[in-house]
Amino acid sequence: MSAPTPGRVLLHAVFDAGRVAHLRRLIGRLARQSGLEAGRTEDLVVAVNEVMTNAVRHGGGTGEVRLVVDHDLICEVYDTGAGFDATAHTGRTVPPPPRVGGGGLGIWMARQVADALSIASGPAGTRARIRFALPRA
Repeated sequence: MSAPTPGRVLLHAVFDAGRVAHLRRLIGRLARQSGLEAGRTEDLVVAVNEVMTNAVRHGGGTGEVRLVVDHDLICEVYDTGAGFDATAHTGRTVPPPPRVGGGGLGIWMARQVADALSIASGPAGTRARIRFALPRA
């Protein structure tokens, strides 16, 4: 996996299922303080929630989240799960078909609202990088 995004780190935290809601609210607050517009902040919160929830469900139950400002706002979510074939999810242009037991929409939804979403995944874990453009001065 590639190195963490350089820039000013606004948040770096470890999470499990019990901390997702708290961190989601904190990320929303930090995004607004960084200049992200209200509607875009809601989009960021949706995307981060989906990716963090996936880390808890499929990535071993815990993860790390980093919120960084470079020229844009970037949220990175890491887990140490077994990994998966990310290309099957990141290249979709239409929602995935319904599955028994639900699921499958999180990455697609995050990709729809973010300016960019990349995922690197392998046997040592998964890193999702979500980018939202900040308004330029």
